[in-house]
Amino acid sequence: MGTASSLVSPGEVIEDGYGGEGGEACEIPVEVKPKARLLRSSFRRGPRVIGASFKSTGSVDLEYAAEYERLRKEYEIFRVSKNNEISSMQKKEAKLDEENKRLRAELQALQKTYQKILREKESALEAKYQAMERAATFEHDRDKVKRQFKIFRETKEKEIQDLLRAKRDLEAKLQQLQAQGIQVYDLNDSDSDDNQTTVTAAGTQCEYWSGGVLGSEPSMGSMMQLQQTFRGPEFAHSLIDVEGPFANVGRDDWDAAVASLLQVSPHVPQALWSNTVRCYLIFTQETKAEFDVFIKKHSPVLRRMCEGLGHFYLNVCFPEENAASYAAERKQEIERSSVCVLFVKSTVTSSVLEDCEEAFVKNPDGHPLVLYLRTGEDHNLTGPTRQLLERVNAADKAAKIKVVDHDGSAEEGADLIFFQLEKVIKQELLGLEGADADSMDSGMEEGREEDSGDVLWDLHDEQEQIESYQQACSSSSSSSPQLGFQKYIDRLNDMIAAPPPTPPLLVSGGPGSGKSLLLSKWIEQQQKHSPNTLFLYHFVGRPLSTSSEPVLIIKRLTIKLLQHFWSISGLSMEPSKILEEFPRWLERLSARHQGNIIIIIDSINQIQQAERHMKWLIDPLPVNVRVVVSVKVETCPQAWRLWPTLHLDPLSPKEVRSIVDAECQGMDLQLTKDQEKKLERHCRSASTCNALYVTLLGRMIISVSGLSVERSLEQCLQCQDTMSLYRLALKMTLNSLNTDRERHIMREMLCLVCASHNGVSESEVLDLFPELELPVLSTLLYRLNRLCVVTLRCGLIRFQHLQAWEAVRLEFLGGGSSSAAYREKLIQYFSQQLGQDRVTWRVADELPWLLQQQEDRTKLQLSLLNLFVSQNLYKRGHFSELLAYWQYVGKDKSSMATEYFDSLRHYEKSCEGEDSMTKLANLYETLGRFLKDLGLPSQAVAPLQRSLEIRETALDPDHPSVACSLHQLAAVYVQWKKYGNAEQLYKQALEISENAYGAEHASVARELESLAALYQKQNKYEQAEKLRKRSVKIRQKTARQKGHMYGFTLLRRRALQLEELTLGKETSDSAKTLNELGVLYYLQNNMDAAKLFLSRSLEMRQRVLGADHPDCAQSLNNLAALHTERREYETAEDMYERALDIRKKALSPDHPSLAYTLKHLAMLYKRRGKLEKAMPLYELSLEIREKSFGPKHPSVATALVNLAVIYCQLKKHSEALPLYERALKVYEDSLGRSHPRVGETLKNLAVLSYEEGDFEKAAELYKRAMEIKEAEPSLACGNAPSRHSSSGDTFSLKGPAPLPPAHR
Repeated sequence: MGTASSLVSPGEVIEDGYGGEGGEACEIPVEVKPKARLLRSSFRRGPRVIGASFKSTGSVDLEYAAEYERLRKEYEIFRVSKNNEISSMQKKEAKLDEENKRLRAELQALQKTYQKILREKESALEAKYQAMERAATFEHDRDKVKRQFKIFRETKEKEIQDLLRAKRDLEAKLQQLQAQGIQVYDLNDSDSDDNQTTVTAAGTQCEYWSGGVLGSEPSMGSMMQLQQTFRGPEFAHSLIDVEGPFANVGRDDWDAAVASLLQVSPHVPQALWSNTVRCYLIFTQETKAEFDVFIKKHSPVLRRMCEGLGHFYLNVCFPEENAASYAAERKQEIERSSVCVLFVKSTVTSSVLEDCEEAFVKNPDGHPLVLYLRTGEDHNLTGPTRQLLERVNAADKAAKIKVVDHDGSAEEGADLIFFQLEKVIKQELLGLEGADADSMDSGMEEGREEDSGDVLWDLHDEQEQIESYQQACSSSSSSSPQLGFQKYIDRLNDMIAAPPPTPPLLVSGGPGSGKSLLLSKWIEQQQKHSPNTLFLYHFVGRPLSTSSEPVLIIKRLTIKLLQHFWSISGLSMEPSKILEEFPRWLERLSARHQGNIIIIIDSINQIQQAERHMKWLIDPLPVNVRVVVSVKVETCPQAWRLWPTLHLDPLSPKEVRSIVDAECQGMDLQLTKDQEKKLERHCRSASTCNALYVTLLGRMIISVSGLSVERSLEQCLQCQDTMSLYRLALKMTLNSLNTDRERHIMREMLCLVCASHNGVSESEVLDLFPELELPVLSTLLYRLNRLCVVTLRCGLIRFQHLQAWEAVRLEFLGGGSSSAAYREKLIQYFSQQLGQDRVTWRVADELPWLLQQQEDRTKLQLSLLNLFVSQNLYKRGHFSELLAYWQYVGKDKSSMATEYFDSLRHYEKSCEGEDSMTKLANLYETLGRFLKDLGLPSQAVAPLQRSLEIRETALDPDHPSVACSLHQLAAVYVQWKKYGNAEQLYKQALEISENAYGAEHASVARELESLAALYQKQNKYEQAEKLRKRSVKIRQKTARQKGHMYGFTLLRRRALQLEELTLGKETSDSAKTLNELGVLYYLQNNMDAAKLFLSRSLEMRQRVLGADHPDCAQSLNNLAALHTERREYETAEDMYERALDIRKKALSPDHPSLAYTLKHLAMLYKRRGKLEKAMPLYELSLEIREKSFGPKHPSVATALVNLAVIYCQLKKHSEALPLYERALKVYEDSLGRSHPRVGETLKNLAVLSYEEGDFEKAAELYKRAMEIKEAEPSLACGNAPSRHSSSGDTFSLKGPAPLPPAHR
């Protein structure tokens, strides 16, 4: 067959242009047909089959051959295709190998690059950290240099200003003298402008008196610095311009200051002695049934109420049968008592008469009194009882005694006494004004919390400091003459007066050398003589007590500083930030405070890690800040030893003798000469001639009964230091007790006080020792107090001195080895209280600390998970203490939050009823706030939302508590900067508060302030100012409402200081102080007191300076303003005229004080309808202002408006028009076209145009005036114009000015 087989042999390769890849050579199978000879040979080789034909055998072979050939071809095709595939895969594999090699090479290169970059990154990080360290060091050095430069600059600027001021004063006085023809100048004249006088040629006295001198004085003394603004422009509603240091302070400003101070200042009830409601009960055998019912049924209720409010409650009574043996204790308890109750029927005993004489007759106004008189059919008073009731009635001139007449059963009588006593405690002692005590969970702080939103202050910590200072002052007053403190006080004054920069001053001395007494005495003197100085003091207690906690100390000092900012919004609760931010607060306040700031920290060495936590002491202090700290010599840090130091030397023999003699004279005892010599020889070493040792020695000589003075002195002289003397005092006191039971109780009580955190209360001692009676406890405490062992502070029995604590540890506790047993006893006592419904502040203070000291982490964690304990600690500001407990347990912030969540969920399962759900919502809210303060806002949202849900469900969606939850939740959104969500929540809270309380409640003011702050962050200044203005008005009103409750306790301290300064001889300075006092009381709305002091000032100035002295004109001007306020216009007019006559003679024609008197007299003339007499005064006032301030000053424009108003009322419209137009031009140029003064002037011009018949112009002017009024921006707190500020005197054209409103 003719094919292409002859051209291609098997196995050869040709190119296939179709099937191959890109021209590859492929192996093609070729069909080859067999030749005939091959077929024939096959026939010959095969065996011959019998019976088969040739044809059939050949056919089979051919078929086999064809099948074979077909299979061979298929195999060949299959083999070739697989070979092709293998070849292709090999090529691909080779190609992939090459790619892999290339990628591996690239990977190795990248790995090398990565390692190189990693090394470079590590180097860069190391360089970054080094740079950050260098930057931090540089920042610290730069801040230090800046502070030093600031101090240097301020010092030099102050010196330059003083020199320039002195130069101007001298030049002005010289010109005045030259103008008067005086050639001689007396260099011995006083430096005070108020006292400098000269003699004219005619012999009359005159003075160069500058109104700016008084106006530059601090307006609130040591308590606050009111914002003094620029005098002018004057506002139309101002009627009175009070002269003196309060010239720029209006009564509205005063109310705003009170409102802000009340947000951060706790009200410490003055009627309570040491935070305890002491109820002194006097009863007879006839009324014992009522007494027993009251003690058993009602006394626990009163105690629960008082403890829930953060105070102790104690019933004090001495049974008739042994009252005579407790005469001194009874008298002391009556003096300390908060309220006295007399149960009487018909007869009385001698002890009852004595107690009633002391409590009801001698001092009926000292404390509230309740008289229960049992009457009946057989009620016949005996002679002594009738006389007693008559004397009580005669002494009760103010009718303050609450009398309960009853003729029913004893139980009903006890109920009546309870209702009366409960009312007295709530209203008169605690100042709750009838509030329901059951609605308060954890003390008075929660009431303040509703106003401020953050509880920053613990009432008990503050009261402890107040009592520490008062006790130190009373001790120093009795012993300072003998201790010779005056020399140290003089040296302290010199060191404080040194020019800045001044490092802290160190008062050093051994234990018991009198450092605390010296500092308290010095503070007391400085507060009297330097009322403009702000004193911040802290007396550190024994180590590990609350008063030695560094974070709480710094937080307390910071809040005392913040009182002067009228705000608490910037204070952080984070412990580390509190320590870090205190120097900044101090620097900010020092820049605003005109007087000095003195910080005193007593026993600073007892602060835990004092050198680390008080690092701010090493940095330079601001110019007007001084710091005084006291330390023990042996524990003073090395870095502090370079500071200026005042060391207290040992007492001299004369001082030792005088102290012992003073103690002996109190008991009518006189030591012999031989005993005095023994005492003098003994008290020569440093350990025996310190103040504490000698005082204790003198008291032990006279206090130990059953021993002669000689024997007592002999035993005492065997003690060579204070510690051994204390141990001897404890032994002698034990021996002086009557029974073993009393000795055991004394030992156990002192051990419990030693083992506790902050001490134990009298009621707790009575609970721990049920067999102990109060008369025995009172006697025991009286003796230990006399021996300087214990004292009562904030209602707790504490050690007076650290050495007394050490002596008890050594004498009764074996050096502290037995403390664990007494701590366990206290743990059991407070754990029992923990099971009750309400957790008191004592449980929260003591139980976690005791468990921490016992190193019982499990129980400590369980106590912290009692949500009411943590809530109490947090709400009282013990934030750092709570965190320290959790850190000791080993929990971080997140795990602590988880534990609280789990505990709350478990507690929620047991909550049923509205009360329990309300408590649950409070707990959720507290947890949310706690987490927010920790910087965990994401975790704080859940509990706050849950609190909101519970309150909306359990109470009502419009309940005020819902507003609190909304407020707290909004604060978290503000932290997240989700301002839209926060604004919506704040508005909801505002709406609920307005519906619940009314539009003028403190809660409404809080929401307004929060919204204003939110708008401020969003740059919505106009909306923020409107809300803030409304909030200020509410705060002012609530301040006036709270003022009569709190008595302006803080703000009136300045008045009391000034009163003390006026008790000396009559001088011009005393008269000036009296005038300042009068203005101060005027601002407090106390018109009677203001009139008294202003009148005294006028009389003293007339006697000392003469009736024509300008200072007399000042007093007359202020008295006239007061009479105007009281609508006594004739008297006011006479005084204004007298003041005007004096100032015309003594002052230059263009003096500002003359213009003020003219202004007020003209206003008074106008008010009384004497327009003809008022007009020339307004004209003269305008001339003076033009000369004083220039023709384009706003004050001149005000005078123009005032004169124009007079012309209009006299129908001289043509003369009034140019004055209005000129005033409008001055206002627009100086204050801007949209200022409220421009609007008032436009309105007056509109009225004038209307009267002239130009209605179109009047409408146009009035429209513009209304546009300005509607767009008027509100004024911030403290700058709001007040009716009594010095800001002007213009009038409206609508007619004669109305009479001033009635006295508020």
